Amino acid sequence: MARPKLTLYLDCVSPFAYMAFYLTRHSPVFKNCDITYIPIFLGGLMKACNNTPPIEIKNKSSYLPVSLRRYSTLFSIPLHPSQPMPTNFPPLTLQLQRTLCGLQIRQPARLGAAFEALYRAFFVEHRSIEKAEVYAAILKEVLGGEEEEVKKVMEGAAAEGKERLKRNTDKALGEGAFGLPWFVATNSEGKKECFFGFDHIGMVVDHLGLIREGQERGWRAML
Repeated sequence: MARPKLTLYLDCVSPFAYMAFYLTRHSPVFKNCDITYIPIFLGGLMKACNNTPPIEIKNKSSYLPVSLRRYSTLFSIPLHPSQPMPTNFPPLTLQLQRTLCGLQIRQPARLGAAFEALYRAFFVEHRSIEKAEVYAAILKEVLGGEEEEVKKVMEGAAAEGKERLKRNTDKALGEGAFGLPWFVATNSEGKKECFFGFDHIGMVVDHLGLIREGQERGWRAML
């Protein structure tokens, strides 16, 4: 029987995409699932859908950090100890996401580690990851100090990275996405379903036929 597969679309600006990324990468629930992370530009997706960013919705912007902290506690997902949302939220991540697409092309095996380092820098350490000098330094660590490789990835962001980001974002749109996190889950029987939002990750797990196990007490609270 084929292993279940999960595609997760991500932008470093999205706090709940970070939650989804962290849990799928670290929870033993997903150990028997093949996972693919795809960088997109959330701003472009929202515009294509005529969707309103949550931070622009009255009352929702103040509720976001409350919800974020709750999920962080339930699933032991790291956040800044005193302030869940970075002070510069939401930064423009267009160039960063293009750079990640360049990394996806050149060194796809390092993409997960890059997302992890960038998410930690933003949501735990509150660093300005949208700045080229900041994300270049982070990528240098991810790539083992290979300055020449970082330079090639950064240079590639303007051409193939730009094109790949558009293609990835269009692909997410074509899969029905209107926000992040967006999950495309294919179970062992080959049945594919899409899910939106970290609050539906329990449904993702159930569709994939995975077992809710491990230390995260949050699974009992999820759909």
